[in-house]
Amino acid sequence: MAEALSLGFDTSAAHCAAALLQGDRVLAQRHEDMARGQAERLMPLLAEVLAQAGLGWRDLDVIGCGIGPGNFTGIRIAVAAARGLALSLDIPAIGVGVTEAAAFGLPRPCRVALPARSGEVIWQDFGPGDGPETAPRQAPAQDLPPGPPALPPAMPLAEAIARIAMARRAQPDLPRPAPIYLRPADAAPARDRGPVMLP
Repeated sequence: MAEALSLGFDTSAAHCAAALLQGDRVLAQRHEDMARGQAERLMPLLAEVLAQAGLGWRDLDVIGCGIGPGNFTGIRIAVAAARGLALSLDIPAIGVGVTEAAAFGLPRPCRVALPARSGEVIWQDFGPGDGPETAPRQAPAQDLPPGPPALPPAMPLAEAIARIAMARRAQPDLPRPAPIYLRPADAAPARDRGPVMLP
């Protein structure tokens, strides 16, 4: 029997990234830096990753997506795509926090700190066990409290997301992917300009 296939992807920051795993082996992966356009690029990028491995959507066994914290719109893009794919393919979609993905495979205890906007970082401490010591937080990079050593991710985020999804796919009653937001959206509602008169 062939090993399970896991597709992981992330659009929580200024990138669009995906990785396809079969068992423990990376079959294909892509990472494209972009400040905008993830909504238009994500699905074609996922199709390209599958095509690179000679596979199709129906070959997948599980989907993993980055659920933040990060860019408000980017998180929503990944979560919506994962939920839609899971529904149409009848396979599980598993949400993975990006700090958890960044800490995957690192020695514990450790701290991960991912770049955010305006000189800030999204950070989280992970204890000597498997679980986190703290919740993810956002702060100026120079204002982090004392803690364990900050380490860079051991692998690309999309690959870590795919590996975590693979490990969790058989768990019962998995919740649907849901965004992790640290702050409210910074978009302002449109002003009411009154009725629009059409010619």
